Formats: sequence, structure tokens, C-alpha cells
Amino acid sequence: MSISNHIRNYFEQLVAEEILRTVAGRNPPAHVDYMADVACVALNRLPARYIRYEVDMAFYMTPDELISTHKAVTDAVRDALVFVDTHKRDD
Repeated sequence: MSISNHIRNYFEQLVAEEILRTVAGRNPPAHVDYMADVACVALNRLPARYIRYEVDMAFYMTPDELISTHKAVTDAVRDALVFVDTHKRDD
């Protein structure tokens, strides 16, 4: 039995949603590899917050902490987009 199936980083879903929101409507559409690179860079700039259930974080965070968390995610994704855009890989 693996415990890795029962835990996750709280920021993963928030970062994925922010990336999708940010790149929506791009022409041409953002490629999944590009979005994965952005996610990795953004997640590496955020603290790790491992949870079992979403409610674990929502229940214990104050409204100010929620606002701060979402701002941190927005900033990390914005900075990651710039980083990935300026550090293109040669495939």
C-alpha cells in the first residue's frame, strides 16, 4: 500500500486552475507541456502544503490567509510564465 495515493500538495490544484485561467484564449492555445513547465516552476516557488482532503486547509485558514494564498499562487504563476517564456527549451 502506498500513502502517496492519499496525500497531495494543496497548491497543485490552485496552480493548475490559475494557469488555465491565465492562458485561456491564447492563440495558438497553450500546449500541455508548456503548462506543465509553468506549473513546475510555480510550485517550486510556493511552500509545500500536503493535505489529505481539501477541507483540511479550508477549515483551518482565516479569510486573510485564503486571500494571501490566492495572491501567492497568482504571483507564482505570473512569474513562472515569464520564466518559461524567457527560457525556451530546445526540443
